[in-house]
Amino acid sequence: MSEQEERLVSSETLHAEEVVEKSLRPTRLSQYIGQQKVKEELTIYIKAARQRKEALDHVLLYGPPGLGKTTMAMVIANEMEVGIKTTSGPAIEKPGDLVAILNELEPGDVLFIDEIHRLPRVAEELLYSAMEDFYVDIMIGQGPTSHPVHFELPPFTLVGATTRAGMLSAPLRDRFGIISHMEYYEEEDLKEIVIRSADIFDVVIEESGAYEIARRSRGTPRIANRLLKRVRDFAQVTGEGVVTTLIADEALKMLQVDDKGLDHVDQKLLRAMIELYNGGPVGLTTIAVNISEERETVEDMYEPYLIQKGFIKRTQRGRVVTEYAYHHLGYPYNQES
Repeated sequence: MSEQEERLVSSETLHAEEVVEKSLRPTRLSQYIGQQKVKEELTIYIKAARQRKEALDHVLLYGPPGLGKTTMAMVIANEMEVGIKTTSGPAIEKPGDLVAILNELEPGDVLFIDEIHRLPRVAEELLYSAMEDFYVDIMIGQGPTSHPVHFELPPFTLVGATTRAGMLSAPLRDRFGIISHMEYYEEEDLKEIVIRSADIFDVVIEESGAYEIARRSRGTPRIANRLLKRVRDFAQVTGEGVVTTLIADEALKMLQVDDKGLDHVDQKLLRAMIELYNGGPVGLTTIAVNISEERETVEDMYEPYLIQKGFIKRTQRGRVVTEYAYHHLGYPYNQES
């Protein structure tokens, strides 16, 4: 196969995977599984905005990664029957980048900014007038030839997503009229998502097999879909293509995902705290160094689930492993430690 043919095949394969990934996303609130409180509130706000023929108020979605914030932004645009422009905080390096995006918006459109807490301060300040009064003022040129230019904007809806709401400045946070907390999913909701995804992947799955994947997915749809793909491979090779409880359990053990949804990094983190620091208290930076992960990765991806499930707790002196975690990992618990 020639190099050009290889690139073509690679491109086609990538496109096919992207199509599948997009098909996993619901397009309407009625199709969106879980996040019931968020859906109920948005249903009312969207209906009211459409009745008034106005743009929906600005929306801030916050919560751990993988819970469907990007999908919810697309659903909002679909429910409002408007277009959507997507970007991320790190992608906007200077005010001109933001102005270029704002200039493309049509009346009522949704502008989705992922990782909005990483928006540069100069771009964030430009958003204040855009969000409140739908205009921006920027300086064109340099030195004596510089002059302000006033850009009028159509009414639009900014949907911001963040895993770290505490890092948003108060002026930016206060300009969102709708603030919604995306929470970890219940196992029953995740089971429905796994079954729906299995149907899209054309995978035969037993309900008990779907539940086994769901309960070990850390309350996160993105992880549930990722695990389903790997269990599908295991079932295809060893189980005649059918995902049963047994097949799911064996596949997840091979992936080092235990019955509480802890993967090898979670277990490595807890074991390091127990074996090296007697269960804590220990600082987050120290934990990150010991397991060779970035501090932000530990804080955003691992710690929230471990805290919610009662494996670690925060104290003023640092993180502490709980008695529950000791028992789960098979360590003797010394109450005086």
